[in-house]
Amino acid sequence: MRRLLLTSLAAVTAIAACLPGLSPVPAVAVPEADPPLGNLAPTPPMGWNSWNRFECNINEQLIRETADALVSSGMAAAGYKYVNIDDCWMASQRDGAGRLAADPARFPSGIKVLADYVHAKGLKLGIYSSAGSHTCQGRPASLYHEEVDARTWAEWGVDLLKYDNCGQQDGIPAKERYKRMGDALAKAGRPILYSICEWGQNQPWLWGAEVGGHLWRTTGDITDTWASVMDLLDQQVGLEAYSGPNKWNDPDMLEVGNPGLTRGESRAHMSLWSLLNAPLIAGNDLRSMDSWTRSALTDPDVLAVNQDWSGRQGAKLRDDGLTEVWSKKMSDGSVAVVLLNRSPETAVISTTAAALGLSGTSYTVKDLWSNTTRSSAGTVRAHVPSHDAAMFRITPGAAAGVPPLVTVEPVSPTPYVDGARPVDVQVRVHNDGTEAVSDARVTLTTPEGWEATPGGSAAIPSIAAGQTGTATWKLSADRPDPATVVLNASASWTWGQQVHGATGSGRFTVVKTPPAGKSFLSDQTWLYADNGWGPIERDQSVGEQAAGDGRPLTIGGAVHAKGLGMHSPGSVGFYLGSQCSRFTVAAGIDDEVGNNGQARFEVWGDGRRLAQAEATGAGGAVPLDVAVTGVTTLELRVDPMGENLYDHSDWGNPEVTCVGTPPPAGESVLSDRPWLYAENAWGPLERNQSVGGQGRNDGRPMTVAGKVYPNGLGGHANGKVGYHLGGKCSRLNLAVGIDDEVGDLGQVRFEVWGDGRRLAQAEATGAGGAVPLDVAVTGVTTLELRLDTAGSPDYDHADWLNPQLTCA
Repeated sequence: MRRLLLTSLAAVTAIAACLPGLSPVPAVAVPEADPPLGNLAPTPPMGWNSWNRFECNINEQLIRETADALVSSGMAAAGYKYVNIDDCWMASQRDGAGRLAADPARFPSGIKVLADYVHAKGLKLGIYSSAGSHTCQGRPASLYHEEVDARTWAEWGVDLLKYDNCGQQDGIPAKERYKRMGDALAKAGRPILYSICEWGQNQPWLWGAEVGGHLWRTTGDITDTWASVMDLLDQQVGLEAYSGPNKWNDPDMLEVGNPGLTRGESRAHMSLWSLLNAPLIAGNDLRSMDSWTRSALTDPDVLAVNQDWSGRQGAKLRDDGLTEVWSKKMSDGSVAVVLLNRSPETAVISTTAAALGLSGTSYTVKDLWSNTTRSSAGTVRAHVPSHDAAMFRITPGAAAGVPPLVTVEPVSPTPYVDGARPVDVQVRVHNDGTEAVSDARVTLTTPEGWEATPGGSAAIPSIAAGQTGTATWKLSADRPDPATVVLNASASWTWGQQVHGATGSGRFTVVKTPPAGKSFLSDQTWLYADNGWGPIERDQSVGEQAAGDGRPLTIGGAVHAKGLGMHSPGSVGFYLGSQCSRFTVAAGIDDEVGNNGQARFEVWGDGRRLAQAEATGAGGAVPLDVAVTGVTTLELRVDPMGENLYDHSDWGNPEVTCVGTPPPAGESVLSDRPWLYAENAWGPLERNQSVGGQGRNDGRPMTVAGKVYPNGLGGHANGKVGYHLGGKCSRLNLAVGIDDEVGDLGQVRFEVWGDGRRLAQAEATGAGGAVPLDVAVTGVTTLELRLDTAGSPDYDHADWLNPQLTCA
């Protein structure tokens, strides 16, 4: 199951794809029984595979250089032993004896010579094939050739087989196909670790060990995107009972260090795969990786969690929506825990020793990534950036002389602000240790373009164990643009006659409510975006992995000028600010993938699913009409419904109907406000001029009975215009009349309506002057001004003059 390339739609593009001194050596469980193919994976295998980074762009020089890098980087010493060649190593045809042969251009020396080179470095060589007629890249595969291929690999000195699921299979069940190869490997005369890559379609965790598998894929392919890593993580829930020595659940290879993941995302990925006792098969370019990536892949404390077996792989302990707690009991009685932040915002995440199944009154907490150790009375808390994770190992009993666990947390009262009013920011200093800290001093770094006014003293004399100290600031800015504002805070305190310190960051986002009326989401600024393949595209399909490489959005032959091109799994969020009522869209699979693809489209509002639809490449667009009244944050999600090779998912013409923001406090002119809707019997409704003729902006200064009015609305009966007041206003004061541009002609009835109820009315003629109106609008959400003809409509050029609102 490999990624489709649009430029070659007919081709099937492939899959192949601890506390120091307490537990220096991970515990290795004794297998319950002799595995069919030997005790080759008592702990999760570790190594490297070519597919994630290089796909088919491989040759023997790359494999040699990677083996060299595995040793020189320290990865081999850390436990990474397997050098695995994925798809595209074999020639396009079997040789005259019916055996697989190496591609003569890519591997001119042959696989045996390459295996000898890898073995000489103390490493092992892995090879690839598929349980079908051909591999995912169209090379010859091993169905009906199991025994000859297994003997060939054994003769070459191969140590691992990754066995994929592509090609024609003649209706043979997966279990039978994989058993055939397992039996063949058992007779091959050489121990070969068996990696079943069946993509989890037929629940291989139920039968994989029985057919000889040492590990089995539980999912489709991974990509170097946050959405993909999280999607595969979700699929591990419930599989904990099926993992163990020589029978490991495999959520696919590592993407750590590949360009699609940030460092935080790579850290979360590595933390979780280690906690899950997943095979750790690196998929980056080892020859050019930076020091951070090397350190992440070889961190001894993190790898110790992965290689330790205490009877059960790690599992999800708590799910709070966008933040999660995962834990794993260790063989020495400690517990490893990962605090995961999936959200677009920084979060402080915590758990307790009791929730982790530990008893006692004090604990030693080691941060496995920062290599720091702290004491805790029971709470484990961390400041976790967006798309990142913190990883700890908690051991009962607080070691002597260990400082308390203290966390600094800057917070705003809401994640989204309009910037028009000051923002109250509080910096919290949490002391989760076993002893008090003293003389705490808190600092907030003022964001660029903002001013900070302290709300009191930033010095806290003492913070007792288990308590939180706070300091406050008020931030203000002059009409800030929509953007994320980062809050950086620090605190120092004294404990054990020494000064300690910590930092924390938070953020809020200055947002802009969608305009009043109808508008397309693809024209709005999104709050966050994750996509399963390349970036989300505006007004074009997702295309390939580069930005802007899509095509016109086309579903079932219908072209949509506006929209969002996505790929499952993915999500994108928009701010509505409780100012919108309706969302309409046509959801479907883009025609660029033909009849392929199947995805579930979901519309979420403030963490609650509002609507969903399923679409396939063989069908047309599915319309959705969703009520979004009161929704602050709208999220559009696309999720795979099977293999996600072709899930090019379009949101066609995603339109929101909104009321806009209420008028500002004080007095303002209604004609300067955006309207919700407008209907006019003659030309467009005009702002601050008469209606004139039928063209836009062809009116004259608004004049009634010789008096000129600078502000107002020029309309024509019959007509109406609506405004959003949001219950914030109390009075509307104005005058109404027939504009002098029609002389003494015309007769119109002017009506003011609020939330479907008539509040006031007046009649005016061309022969008369302006009629004043003073209307109470307290509590009105939607204000409507109506014009009705009171006779012949030919000259009903009706003016709403100096319409002034008073609002709170």
